[in-house]
Amino acid sequence: MFVNTDSKVIWKNGSFEKWENASVHLLSHTMHYGTGVFEGVRAYKTNEGPAIFRLQDHTNRLFDAASKLSVEIPYSRDELNKVQKDIFSMNNLEEGYLRPIVYLGSESLGIRATELSVNVAIAAWEWPSYMSPEAKEQGISVIKSSFDQYSNPLHSGYKIIGTYINSTMALHEAIQKGADEAILLDKNGFISEGSGENIFLIKNNTIYTPTVDHCLNGITRQSVMKIALDMGYEVVEKNLKIDELINSDEAFFTGTAVEITPISKIDEMVIGSGSRGPVTQKLQKTYEDIIFGRNKNYDHWLSLVTT
Repeated sequence: MFVNTDSKVIWKNGSFEKWENASVHLLSHTMHYGTGVFEGVRAYKTNEGPAIFRLQDHTNRLFDAASKLSVEIPYSRDELNKVQKDIFSMNNLEEGYLRPIVYLGSESLGIRATELSVNVAIAAWEWPSYMSPEAKEQGISVIKSSFDQYSNPLHSGYKIIGTYINSTMALHEAIQKGADEAILLDKNGFISEGSGENIFLIKNNTIYTPTVDHCLNGITRQSVMKIALDMGYEVVEKNLKIDELINSDEAFFTGTAVEITPISKIDEMVIGSGSRGPVTQKLQKTYEDIIFGRNKNYDHWLSLVTT
């Protein structure tokens, strides 16, 4: 739930507005057809002040996604990076979540979107942890979803608004079945990802993850792969079947929201020991040291809000 919104602002199209006044027209093209892009960005409290994790990489992906939809963002990368820092300070946040979004205007309605205004907004709010400490240690339960992931190549690399309906339906299905999350397969039956997370599994100390043909190449995914390689683990990208997940020693999700969260069982079948495994725990610890500024080898991934 959003809190303290009476004192927060949202940046939209070059100016800051009160949280409750920020609105989108009912006939916005994006509301009807999903033609828009967004990012999910986290900032953490460090000894040097709030720091945004991999800010430039998130902003670059926002621009790349927009270009795939032939949408030209009317601001520079540097401008949007500065806004993300500014709004974090203006909302008096020490840690939290940032949501840049690009959407099309309401000048006309129809599939053709060639002469519509391009709007940009950025919000920031408190979001200390998406998963509980218990979930980070004991793991979460998942189901194999009856919903397939999109085969559209746009989905595999970018956060495009209109591609997320399957993820929503898969997560709702999981909750209805008493699970925490869902695993979506692609049209060929290979593991794709969770409803909003990338997935890794571990077998005999080797780390496996689906190829980017099957999943979003998440920024947290990329970070964890780099960290694992630096720690001396072998990381293999390959087509993964659901049986490989069931028979793995450990499994975990990664994402801006979930960070690194273990998976303890799928469809009531226990994975490994049924809780966080040793490799997952090591990766969690290193990742937490990085995002909170305690590992100087990765300082280049952090952008201090006050600089």
